[in-house]
Formats: sequence, structure tokens, C-alpha cells
Amino acid sequence: MEIELRKIKVRDVVENYKNNQEEGAYAFNGKLNIRPAYQREFVYNDKQRNAVIDTIKKGFPLNVMYWVENQEGFEVLDGQQRTISICEYVNGGFSLGFQFFHNLGEQEKQQILDYELMVYFCKGGNKEKLEWFKTINIAGEKLTAQELRNAVFTGEWLTDAKKYFSKTNCPAYNISKDYLTGTPIKQDYLETVLNWISNDNIEEYMANNQLKENANELWLYFNNVINWVKVLFPNYRKEMKAVNWGKLYNEFSKNNFDAKKLETEVLILMKDEDVTKKSGIYPYLITGDKKYLSLRAFSPNQKREAYERQQGICKVCNNHFEIEEMEADHIVAWSAGGKTTTENCQMLCIKDNREKSNK
Repeated sequence: MEIELRKIKVRDVVENYKNNQEEGAYAFNGKLNIRPAYQREFVYNDKQRNAVIDTIKKGFPLNVMYWVENQEGFEVLDGQQRTISICEYVNGGFSLGFQFFHNLGEQEKQQILDYELMVYFCKGGNKEKLEWFKTINIAGEKLTAQELRNAVFTGEWLTDAKKYFSKTNCPAYNISKDYLTGTPIKQDYLETVLNWISNDNIEEYMANNQLKENANELWLYFNNVINWVKVLFPNYRKEMKAVNWGKLYNEFSKNNFDAKKLETEVLILMKDEDVTKKSGIYPYLITGDKKYLSLRAFSPNQKREAYERQQGICKVCNNHFEIEEMEADHIVAWSAGGKTTTENCQMLCIKDNREKSNK
């Protein structure tokens, strides 16, 4: 990647600045794309934003910024938050110390406009850009893994996908905020649905779809997943937010489930004190795999009491073992209503317990 350090005055950067959700954020007389597809929305708080302006007013140096050449001009690789802070202040977007830019004296205005920003101009391909981005993304508002992916797979498809999944109050948020963790603005929703539809191969999926005109397939798939969940479990509970619904949909959406029966079983399991991970109830009911429930284990005291009661004799092979060579087992299986109590605990040698568990 070719890199050249230049000094750019604030007055040049803020020329013809515009910033809106539909058209994006541009400055430098329309030649600088401040918020390309891989960048997040403005996330600076008031204190951070004001600190940028205060630094300029005092003539102190700001951290260096990075711009990358593209077909239309340049895009901000690093420095979006600072650039927007500067442009918003000069254009009257906020005040500092109860003074807007237009309230300042002429000399102070000129001092701000003549302030020189240190900008590295970079030129290179997508792969070089991503590697450079990872290198400089060490401080400040760190980018997420998905934001870094967005830096490579830009295009109409990504722009369309972000329309559904990456904006404040985006369509995905409005229909699924109770089922997904994270926030759209930091690409959590987009990463989640990409992970679902690609079966953990996000980069491959984005590469295969980058040149498409729209993200209709992704949006329709997401709606199918959420609708499937709502049909199977119409009574919402907060534990549903932590479930990997896409993975379950991919494997079991063609199975025939009885929603009423599922609700009955949810009620029973929610009350079961042996189920320590309530969010695991949903994948358990769909897959039948008890590992999702994190069933309460027998305590060391319960194991010791059962071991002494049996005098160290395995209940299956009738051989003697040290306690470290044995594992606790439910006499009446949990699936048959057995509880994790001292009375329902027996010690089996490791071999017999593993063989029993595999049956």
C-alpha cells in the first residue's frame, strides 16, 4: 500500500459537508466519504466530541487520520468520529461552552478553519486496506470483527443489507429486538444473521454475494427464522433472547412440532430446579440434547455420601474403586423425573457411567 502524509486544513475538510441517513456523510467538497459501508454510525458522546473541538481551539495536535483513495475520491479509513465532530461544529450542529461556531469572533473562527489536520493518504487494494485497517485499529473506537469484514466486502449488496440490519430502529430491530443480543449500530444484528445463513462461514457468504444488487435473500431468510420461532413459542420469555435460533432453524425447520405441547414442556422445565440454564430449554426441546440445560450436578458432599454408602463398590460391575475413579449418576434418570438429590445419587466407575450415558 502506498502512503503519503499531507496537511489538510479544516476549512477544506468541512467544505460542502452533508450528513444524513439516506445519502451518507460527505465532506472535502464531496470528495471524502466519511462513513463508507464498513464504518459504524457516529458513536462519540458529548465529552469525546467536545474534546476534539477543544483540542483544535487550543492548537494542540489531533491524532493522525487515514484516508484511502477510491474511484470517487477518498474514504475515511480511520478518523470518522473526529471528522464528523469537526464538521458538525463548524456547521452549527452543537455548541461548546454555550458558544456555537457562529458566535465566535472572526479571529477565532479563522484559527479553527486554518487548523491543519495530519492525514495519511493511502492507496491499495481491498486486501491491503483490510490489513492496514487491522493494524491501525488499536486505539480509540475499536471496530468489531463484522465492521472489519464490511471494510472488504463493500458494494450495493452490503449497503442494502445494512439498511435492514445496521441502522438505529432498522427493520430487523423492530421485529426481533427481543430475540437478538447486541445492537444494530455495531453490526451485531448483521453478524448474527450472516452467521446463521452461512453456518459460521461469514466471509465466504459475503464474498459470494458482494456483487449482487440487493440483500433480499438475507432479509427473507431472517424473517423466516423469526416467524418460525414465534410460531413454535408464541409465549415470549426473556430467556429466548440468548438462543442461537438460526442454527436450530437450519437443521430442524422442516420437523413437525406441536406448539401447545412445547409450551407445556417449557412450563415444566422452567420450574425444574435441576435446569440451571433456562435459555437452554428451547434448544433442548427442539434437539432433545440435554447438554443445553446445564443440569445441576451432584455436589461433592452428595458424591461422598453415596460413595460411603456403597463402600466404594460400583453399582454396575461390583468392583471397588477410589472415589476419584468414579462418577455420580442418577438412579432414576432426570428424563424420568429423577432429581439431583442425595437419595437419587449412585456412584459408578467411569467406564460403566460413560457406557450408561451413551445408551
